[in-house]
Amino acid sequence: MVAVCQYNSMPDEDVATMRHYLRRHNIEVKFVLNEIVRPVLEQSKYRNLLPLFVCRNILLVSPETRAREMLRVLKGIPQVNLLGACIDDTILSRQGVENFAQLPSLEASQGQTVGALALLPSQTSSLLQRGPSLLTALLDEHIRQLRDTGTPGEPPQEQGKGNH
Repeated sequence: MVAVCQYNSMPDEDVATMRHYLRRHNIEVKFVLNEIVRPVLEQSKYRNLLPLFVCRNILLVSPETRAREMLRVLKGIPQVNLLGACIDDTILSRQGVENFAQLPSLEASQGQTVGALALLPSQTSSLLQRGPSLLTALLDEHIRQLRDTGTPGEPPQEQGKGNH
């Protein structure tokens, strides 16, 4: 993850505090000069980030995707404004990063998918068992009716008719 932020002057103590809080989440703060970064970006896959480098910038870099933690730390630092980021080779605006941070973790999504997929076979099984159960109930009812009316070999006696 590489995030580009606008940096406005702040006391050295606040910079040290910000670095400390970000480092807790394995996010490094890199102060960069636009004169050096712009030519390098022009030759890299991050060239679409070039429009973000117009003022004093810092980069927040992490080998892992830590958007939620980064936003939580930056929320308390008004002198550092997130402009955009490149997460998993996708360039996102500030709003995109905020939306990305609200997504559930990969493990949670995989768990939900597995749960949904496990539900389908159990529903299919219950639907398939419903037919034989209904047939058994109908046959049991038919046998009971035959016992009540007479023996299975004889047709049931009809009432109200005389013998001819």
